[in-house]
Amino acid sequence: MAPLIALVSGTALARLAGLLGLGALDGWHPALRVGLALMFVVTGVAHFAPGYRADMIAMVPPALPRPDLLVTVTGVLELVGAVGLLLPATARWAAGGLALLMLAMFPANVSAVRRGLTLGGRPATPLGPRTVEQIFFVGVAAAISFGA
Repeated sequence: MAPLIALVSGTALARLAGLLGLGALDGWHPALRVGLALMFVVTGVAHFAPGYRADMIAMVPPALPRPDLLVTVTGVLELVGAVGLLLPATARWAAGGLALLMLAMFPANVSAVRRGLTLGGRPATPLGPRTVEQIFFVGVAAAISFGA
């Protein structure tokens, strides 16, 4: 739920700043970039946070090697992608890359639900709502990647 809150609130606040005269945020496209960047800062930092890292490592499907390394690499990619979203010259590429990254990481969410794992002490989001959320996140990234 925290990623969704970060995306929606970050987008709304950025759009408000644009309406109040901050030219760089004048429009929904730049506001979405800020919101998605905030979401990826939240999720990227979680890959390294003491209360979440072990749970994220446990989420990696057992068939994949070096879950600790995979969590580190995906966390770094999320943080680098967040920065890329904020730079107009790289925003479209960053959004496209992050959309692909989200699709690649979705099996970890499925694995967590099927194995009854927790994230930060709470049960993993049930697969139905998590799938809808994922479609929304990928859709926002696609809108940034292919939008104006």
